[in-house]
Amino acid sequence: QVQLVESGGGLVQAGGSLRLSCAASGRTYTMGWFRQAPGKERDFVAAISWSGGITYSADSVKGRFTISRDNAKNTVDLQMNSLKPEDTAVYYCAARNPTSSSIYYAGRYDYWGQGTQVTVSS
Repeated sequence: QVQLVESGGGLVQAGGSLRLSCAASGRTYTMGWFRQAPGKERDFVAAISWSGGITYSADSVKGRFTISRDNAKNTVDLQMNSLKPEDTAVYYCAARNPTSSSIYYAGRYDYWGQGTQVTVSS
């Protein structure tokens, strides 16, 4: 069983930066970040392989968000720069057991954090 705890959310002005962190307990493999705005589905943001050598990002955040991990600390971070009001959402950390299924779908992840609110004001 894996437990995930996010931190680092908050309120920031457009153009600003935030860094989210996810602390995991238990063995983790591919991990990802998703976000969910009110009334919308939970959308893929970024994912990273166990080694950290392969990363994936949604087109909407490429060039602005960077995912990284520290396996010694069992943490995954999401550095968010040049934030926009449309980035406002609850951000969730996710982990999954080894599988070859797509990393882009929330349903393919087995463990979730409680979420952290990110609000970007214009």
